[in-house]
Amino acid sequence: MNDLANHPVKLGGVHHAAYRCRDAKETVEWYQRVLGMDYTSAFSEDHVPSTGEYDPYMHVFLDAGNGNILAFFELPNQKDMGRDENTPKWVQHLAFRVASEEELLAAKEHVEGLGIDVLGPTHHGIFKSIYFFDPNGHRVELAADIGTDEQYAELKRVAMPMLDEWSETKKAPRHADWLHEIARKEHNL
Repeated sequence: MNDLANHPVKLGGVHHAAYRCRDAKETVEWYQRVLGMDYTSAFSEDHVPSTGEYDPYMHVFLDAGNGNILAFFELPNQKDMGRDENTPKWVQHLAFRVASEEELLAAKEHVEGLGIDVLGPTHHGIFKSIYFFDPNGHRVELAADIGTDEQYAELKRVAMPMLDEWSETKKAPRHADWLHEIARKEHNL
């Protein structure tokens, strides 16, 4: 399709992903306590550097590991934080990798021990996940990869045919039914 090797933009990873929060201090403390993230830095301005408009904010940055930074904005002069009511709550989420299924189960025990409701583990064929919400209403996922190199290669191979079929039919393509079969077998369904 596209010759990505010669693409003029060479990305070096995600510098940071930014979301809104209700309270910057509460958010930093929650991500430290619940996920062990290191609070690395903050910026606070009265005027937005990119637009020049007056809109005081606190912008906080947390290290999610491997150079991945999660950031939040507290915007006290804006309307209360909401969400896109036309998008189901399960769609928009922050997903973090943990090293193993054992670490996933330990994380679940830790998060539940803090009084947070946790859904899962959910088996996705090539990874397992747990889900819960942060104090801002953002859904958080922890995921442990459990697939084989062959399974990941097969998913890469069928990615474009699946996208093409979806684009034409808007129905779930069946190219990766084997993923669902793996999950069904584990749950004896």
